[in-house]
Amino acid sequence: MDFDSLSKEQQVMVAMRKTLANIIKDTTPEPGMIHPLSKDSVEDIKACFALIAARERELMEKMGVENNARPRFTDEPQSAGVVKFHKP
Repeated sequence: MDFDSLSKEQQVMVAMRKTLANIIKDTTPEPGMIHPLSKDSVEDIKACFALIAARERELMEKMGVENNARPRFTDEPQSAGVVKFHKP
């Protein structure tokens, strides 16, 4: 789906999710260093991600789009596979 074809609310959700992800990337310290965000701020960000994901799911369901997509590891076994048929 093209960003411009999304509703304003969907565009807001995408922008918020990307902004929060960038904040996390920018503030994540090197191993052994103290995190600049408080534990409460980290928990609030996690809650925001959960709310964004829930609302995006609701909007997709409302549009009649089934979205079962989730991130997968490249070596993760898939439940479906390709079946080749040969003519007798």
